[in-house]
Amino acid sequence: MHRSDAYRRGMQLAVHESGGGARTAILIHGIMSDSRAWHRVTAELEAQGFRVLAVDLAGHGRSPRAVHYSPAGWAGDVVETLEPLLDGPPDIVMGHSLGGLVASLVADRLAPRAAIYIDPAFSFPKGVKGWAFKAFFAVAPRPKRSALVRMNPKWSAVDVDIELATLRDWDKRTILGFTDTRPLVPPARLVAPTLVVLAEKSLLITAKVARQLRHQGMTVETVQGTGHTVFRDDHAGFMDAVLGWLRELAPVTPEPVPVGIRSAA
Repeated sequence: MHRSDAYRRGMQLAVHESGGGARTAILIHGIMSDSRAWHRVTAELEAQGFRVLAVDLAGHGRSPRAVHYSPAGWAGDVVETLEPLLDGPPDIVMGHSLGGLVASLVADRLAPRAAIYIDPAFSFPKGVKGWAFKAFFAVAPRPKRSALVRMNPKWSAVDVDIELATLRDWDKRTILGFTDTRPLVPPARLVAPTLVVLAEKSLLITAKVARQLRHQGMTVETVQGTGHTVFRDDHAGFMDAVLGWLRELAPVTPEPVPVGIRSAA
């Protein structure tokens, strides 16, 4: 199956800009979240000499609501918003879950020096499990604090507070962006050195897909004991994986390979 990525004209997104380093990192959150979820990651990247641009995707946080949602639409918004803020290719594009998929589409266009995808939405559960996922997101009420703590026992109190705030600002219609799950596929080719950080029991990346990603040349690492939001469940373990990988990158990276077509697994 083949698809071409057509991008609509994007909308201007809210951007949390911080840090004054010479290198630039773009951070893209997952569904139901927004840029606030990256607070500890942002602080560490700033300490490593990065200027950080963390976006709120359409339908999340302080960004506008869209009439229609789709991965290509979200990516178009990010590119149109951030291109005027960049002097050249960003050093890192990083995304979590839905944001990982969007980050891969953004990387196709911005040709970053490195890409990092955290438990990315490169596939979707099939059959009954897939329908259950969609139904849960569509009809489940926004959880109370006690429920969030039970579901995420490793989260800090700050992260629980942030999640409650981001859920209040989230447009549930974003779920409609997953009505068609065919766009949820891995990148067909590398455009930059790529790290994929997985939860111990990933909700989205099966062993088969992980093997495919490694075969394509991506580095795939699992942070033991973590759930889907890896950087909240074990922040130190996550940052060790990311910073260790970045230190190992060669000083000069290969020229990016243009990607126009993506193929499903």
